[in-house]
Amino acid sequence: MTTITSICVYCGSRNGALPFFKDSARQLGHEIAKRQKRLVYGGGQVGLMGEVADAALAKGGEVIGVIPKFIENWEVGHHGLSKLHVVENMHERKKMMYELSDCIVVLPGGIGTLDETFEILTWRQLQIHHKPIIILDDKGFWRPLQDMLKAIVKAGFADPKIFELFSFVSTIEDIFATLSNATSPSVDVH
Repeated sequence: MTTITSICVYCGSRNGALPFFKDSARQLGHEIAKRQKRLVYGGGQVGLMGEVADAALAKGGEVIGVIPKFIENWEVGHHGLSKLHVVENMHERKKMMYELSDCIVVLPGGIGTLDETFEILTWRQLQIHHKPIIILDDKGFWRPLQDMLKAIVKAGFADPKIFELFSFVSTIEDIFATLSNATSPSVDVH
C-alpha cells in the first residue's frame, strides 16, 4: 500500500438539516491537516465542502479545490485555498480530483456526491484504480445506500465481492484506521 499523502473528499454543497453533518466535516478537515495530509475536494466555499476546506485551512493544511467553470461563475468557488483549479466540466473535475488523491472519503451529500461516489466505485470495480474508498456513515446517513447495494447483490446484479471495494465506517477515527490498514481487493469483482 502506498503511503496516503492526499485525501479526496466528496461531500455536499449544502450543510444538511442536522448540525452533526457540519461538525463531522469540520472534524475531518482538522484531522486531515493535523495528520499533514493534503485535502482535495470540489472547490466550493458552501455547504460541507466549505466546512471541510475551512477547517483544514484553519489548522494550516494544504487544500486543493477543483471546480467547473460554470459553477465558479455562480460565485461559489473558494478563493482562499492553497490552489483552486477551474476546469471546463464535471468530467474534468472528477478526473483531476482522482488524479490528485491517494484515496477517497465520502461524507454525507446529495446527488452530486452520489454521482462522484458511484463513478469512483465503478472505476475501482473495473480495476482502473486500487485507491481506498471510505464512506462515513455518519449516524446512519448512508444506511439506505448500504441496503440498496445489498439489494443489488441479492437480485444478482453484482457479486457480493463488491463489498471489498470500499468500506463503510461510523467515525472520523475509523476513516484513518481503515486507511492505515487498506489493501487492494484480492479477487476479481467484475
